[in-house]
Amino acid sequence: MSVWAGERIPVIALTGYLGAGKTTLLNHLLRQPGARVGVVVNDFGDINVDAALVRGQIDEPASISGGCVCCLPDGGGLDEALRKLAHPRLALDVVIVEASGIAQPGSLARLIQYSGVERVRVGGVVDVVDAVEYFRTVDTGALVPARFSVASLVVLNKCDQLPDSDREETLSRIERRIRGANPDVHIVRTSLGRVDPSLVYDVASLEDPDDQLPIGALLRAAQSVDGHGSHRHGSHEHARAVSARSVGTADPGRVVDVLEAPPAGAYRLKGRIAVRTGRGVAVYVVNVVGRSIHVARAARSGEPASELVAVGLHLDEDDARPSLERALEPSAGVGQVGLARLRRLARASA
Repeated sequence: MSVWAGERIPVIALTGYLGAGKTTLLNHLLRQPGARVGVVVNDFGDINVDAALVRGQIDEPASISGGCVCCLPDGGGLDEALRKLAHPRLALDVVIVEASGIAQPGSLARLIQYSGVERVRVGGVVDVVDAVEYFRTVDTGALVPARFSVASLVVLNKCDQLPDSDREETLSRIERRIRGANPDVHIVRTSLGRVDPSLVYDVASLEDPDDQLPIGALLRAAQSVDGHGSHRHGSHEHARAVSARSVGTADPGRVVDVLEAPPAGAYRLKGRIAVRTGRGVAVYVVNVVGRSIHVARAARSGEPASELVAVGLHLDEDDARPSLERALEPSAGVGQVGLARLRRLARASA
């Protein structure tokens, strides 16, 4: 199972203007093996995930009625859907919430962040952009759209539809505009929504687990029947991953340092950290997505050990590995200042 014990289920907001390619991207992710994915479908959104397949996955569609999810007065409809999907019997690895084309990413992100469901946490905001229509739909004024300020990952979709002669110039111009609102945002260029799932969430293996929910297998079966698999869902640029592990306890200050300043090119950082507290050993599960940091206490099992994994499309492996190893260097003492910083992050994540 890709979710460590004690870790909450990440909830990812999938946003983007009508026609940007959210449906294509979501269905691409659902077709990939190795992860148990739950979906919250907006009834009035533009997404079109087959309701029968959704029912096969979660018994009945977890849908948000009444229009745009962000217009709900208190987020109660979303909480109800998330509470159902977070039930331990489903053992989901991730939940993806699709927003309608008119939804503001910030509003949806806040609904997820302040959800009353205990077993979920923020998993990031993935904003899908139509690279061909960008300057005619998303970015039409002097100011950069504020929506990008909350995005953790921006997917420039339909890149293959840009003319070869000015494709690079157009994409670079779009990227400069987006980074005007969010200098640190990760941007992926793609077509047909082909984003490496490991960039978005954990993928446990290349094969479905024995108790895999049926939606992925059903979608892949439908893909093979329609005969368009290689054209519609071909290869994509793969994310890189670097991991480090140490036996014993780590210095919490060095761990917080790397959480707050991940290695160059790292989009996601996850780990299980053992630290000394003065009263024994405490274990924390840590997750970083973009600029969002989540820390939570976890049950201790076995001898103390720590592990960190960094994932990114353009991860500098030569820089990332020693950075993670330094953060996990064994420490026999109690780093009170670092421990206080780690606990502050845990309180802010609660």
